[in-house]
Amino acid sequence: MVLTGLGWAIVLFFVGSYLITESWTWGYRGKWTNINNYLPRKELVFSEEQLYRYDGSNPNLPIYVAIDGDVYDVTTGAGWYSVGGSYHHFAGKDAARAYVTGCFKEHITHDLRGLTTDQLKGVEHWKKFYQNHRSYFRVGRVLHPPIDDSTPIPEPCESAVGQKPKGKDN
Repeated sequence: MVLTGLGWAIVLFFVGSYLITESWTWGYRGKWTNINNYLPRKELVFSEEQLYRYDGSNPNLPIYVAIDGDVYDVTTGAGWYSVGGSYHHFAGKDAARAYVTGCFKEHITHDLRGLTTDQLKGVEHWKKFYQNHRSYFRVGRVLHPPIDDSTPIPEPCESAVGQKPKGKDN
């Protein structure tokens, strides 16, 4: 009798959710509702050259972006990430620096040297965006060759896209 009552409660929970929000999950659309987060898969490991093939130019391949070494499948956002899309410059690359500097030509690199504390927090913000996205999911890692200490830190660029202005509460 307890199991029957519990079963009906669960059914009513989901039916009520659908009737009120037109969603089986009370309108929640985060990473926990993405079936790809539950499917077991082998983690893929890419070189930079291998990752570049997944830049959205081949419609037969998925579209991947990387941020700070983590690779995510963003194929469901093909309108944004494929050729001609607003974020195509991120596809097939680890452009962690560009996410926070707004330099989409000069800073398409994983090199985070010289960034401010706030910019590094911005990288973490973008990592969480992809980790918690309702339809993007992690597929693996990209292995970068070590950055030579003699390589100069990327210079600030003039073509940076301005960040959103902060509101009163920020």
